[in-house]
Amino acid sequence: MINIDKTPVPQGKYLAAVRHSDVIYTSGMTPRKAGKLLFSGKIKVSEDIESYRDAVELATLNALGAAQNCLEAGEKISLILQMSVFLNTEEHFSLHAKIADFASEILINYLGIKSIGSRAAIGVASLPSNAPVEITLVCKVN
Repeated sequence: MINIDKTPVPQGKYLAAVRHSDVIYTSGMTPRKAGKLLFSGKIKVSEDIESYRDAVELATLNALGAAQNCLEAGEKISLILQMSVFLNTEEHFSLHAKIADFASEILINYLGIKSIGSRAAIGVASLPSNAPVEITLVCKVN
């Protein structure tokens, strides 16, 4: 299992996450490590979806890390209110929900099954730096 990086590097003029009261909103997180994109390109119809698991997991962990960076001592994320999974896909790709399940599995592993809330899996024509996936979270703090 990949470790959570609590300090993902923004790629522009924005914050990785912002907290308002007991809700944390993350910026879109791509599969980067120390600011370097590790996976790129479109998600292809002809590829086994398992080949995208590591990219989705890394992007999800970056979002989770950004959210956790907003916590005070003794606090934890109790619920993912909303997760958006943006997928840079070829035109006829249709397994968006299956790939988004990789992100849900990571959150379940780290936060527990009761932490999962609503989710959108959205196919897009492109993503920043040609990333295959971008994840945003809206989290409730306990």
